[in-house]
Amino acid sequence: MKELAQLPQGARVLIIRLRSLGDTLLMTPALRLLHDWRPDLRISVLMEHPWDELLEGNPAIHSVMVMRGKLRTAWQVRRARFAAVVNLHGGPTSAFLTRLSGAGLRAGFEHFRDAAAYNLRVPAAQQILCREGPVHTAEHVASCLFWLGVPPGEIPPAEVYPSPETTEGVLAKLHSIGLEKGARYAVIHPVALYASKQWTPQGFAEIDELLEQEFSLRPVYICGAGESSVLDRIETYARHPLLRAEGWPMRKLVALIAGARVFVGNDSGPAHVAAAARIPVLVIFGSSHAAVWRPWKAVDSAVVQNDFDCNPCPGDRCAVYGEPRCILSISTEQVRVSLESLLRSRVSARA
Repeated sequence: MKELAQLPQGARVLIIRLRSLGDTLLMTPALRLLHDWRPDLRISVLMEHPWDELLEGNPAIHSVMVMRGKLRTAWQVRRARFAAVVNLHGGPTSAFLTRLSGAGLRAGFEHFRDAAAYNLRVPAAQQILCREGPVHTAEHVASCLFWLGVPPGEIPPAEVYPSPETTEGVLAKLHSIGLEKGARYAVIHPVALYASKQWTPQGFAEIDELLEQEFSLRPVYICGAGESSVLDRIETYARHPLLRAEGWPMRKLVALIAGARVFVGNDSGPAHVAAAARIPVLVIFGSSHAAVWRPWKAVDSAVVQNDFDCNPCPGDRCAVYGEPRCILSISTEQVRVSLESLLRSRVSARA
């Protein structure tokens, strides 16, 4: 298929990717491929807030549209007169917006529901990439654009672009919560959507101590608004009060992570921010599929996961053991060994 190659010079293209943090960042390699191939195209991305902040400053994008209600957004999309709409989300709202866009090219994967929304049905990534087995999410997205005409090639890393102003504000905020000016820090994200993806509070407290004593890195803990109870439990095991960045806006969270020396956390969106920010990242996996969701082309990365016959699974509950042994079975020693290897390799590389 070569449909994108046939678009006229300067044509407007809309990429729809509603929620979430990880999915948004793992779309950016494909956006880079599209832009580098045809820089004349005016690429817009339709997002939900706050994920739109992840794309701020991205030079591959002409504009970002933010969902402001289903009908209002449909009218805005229709009025923009896009030549092509590529739906990467697949839900009913994104299908509705694609169908009403009026675009001559309306593409979505063939496994998406509401087939009437599309005049181009994209086959499975495995078929496009001529591979069997699991495909990483970044490859899945890029395969769609390959099928539509972007020349197949090396898929680049994900991208984030924290602004200097935001970075300066984050450094000032860190100082206000107790981090000494100029001090090196690590970011720890101990929260996850499901218990099957959330490592133990005691384990994180022990890694906190390792970071401080062996690597002189002060851990800064991140979590969403209303998730502080997880940090409270870690603090019961820690030797000092935690430095907390709770509920920070997305653009500040990106700048915070980008300034860290290392990221340690569960399999969740902030780990993909760390990979995109080109800092070392260690991710602790439980129920999810590491081959599909591991940090994409991070500058340095480590994945800690124990094999279970029931992995991967949806993760909302443990249907086999009654408790998520996949993540609970991971020992502090496993994480420590991987983290030490990750950080010492960075020291050796700079030597």
